[in-house]
Amino acid sequence: MKSFTYERARTAPDAAAAAARVNGARFIAGGTNLLDLMKLEIETPAHLIDVNHLALDKIEQTSDGSLRIGALVRNTDLAADPTVRRDYGVLTRALVAGASGQLRNMATTGGNLLQRTRCPYFYDTNQPCNKRVPGSGCSAIGGFSRQHAVVGVSGNCIATHPSDMAVAMRILDATVETIRPNGSTRKIPIAEFHRLPGDKPQLDTVLMPGELITAVTLPKPVGGTHLYRKVRDRASYAFALVSVAAIVQRDGSGRVAVGGVAHKPWRVEAAEAEMPRGAKAVTAKLMAGAHTTKENAYKLPLVERTLATVLAEAKGQT
Repeated sequence: MKSFTYERARTAPDAAAAAARVNGARFIAGGTNLLDLMKLEIETPAHLIDVNHLALDKIEQTSDGSLRIGALVRNTDLAADPTVRRDYGVLTRALVAGASGQLRNMATTGGNLLQRTRCPYFYDTNQPCNKRVPGSGCSAIGGFSRQHAVVGVSGNCIATHPSDMAVAMRILDATVETIRPNGSTRKIPIAEFHRLPGDKPQLDTVLMPGELITAVTLPKPVGGTHLYRKVRDRASYAFALVSVAAIVQRDGSGRVAVGGVAHKPWRVEAAEAEMPRGAKAVTAKLMAGAHTTKENAYKLPLVERTLATVLAEAKGQT
């Protein structure tokens, strides 16, 4: 690990301003991903800004019926919150499916959204990787690609986004709130927050340098049956090969988002019109334009089968 300087921010504006003062600064809260990347020298921040003491750890209902989740709310607390469990059950289910109890106790809402890919070529600094070193090439393309993306890919990157929570946030139409170094704030729809790789796979999100996540807001509850199913190589502490988040209404309509298949949580709203017709019809539109390899082509039928299981489970609960 390379040496770095450290400071503890007192307010969110102070934290964002500090990030602008020092070239190569990074925010740190739980550190469950960043510290691993620093140890491997994949991330080499010159300066760490500790945001753990900011007042961003509350879950509050707003006057318009939405739910505002502070960026520092720990995953364990978010999953266990009574309002989240009652009204946004898909989020609780997704959170509990992720990582381990110890990691969920440390991981934060903001940090979870900012997780970097677990592509093994990204983690192997002896291998070319456009996400790690732009322009160096993508070892996964033409390499072993069983875990990699099948939709939204580019000729520069086929990595997947690892977060379970982000898939649930996508289906719930969350909004990410931020503050910039100049003190201005903005609200970013979750659909626009994560990027596809395109020709800049090193950029995971639309955040600007020094921009700090302060909260995530969920709109009014939509009701229905909330489900999250994760298919992985082992029963716990493993990232999704495919995951399906679904909210199903009594008439068979609803929403669906998929993890483990793209550089971002994958949702195609046009596909949701097919939900009363079943998993095959939904999957045809959801995964349209897929680009598979010999090793990851199994993900397409796996999405359909997982979605079929989720829809059958929802039907049994309504």
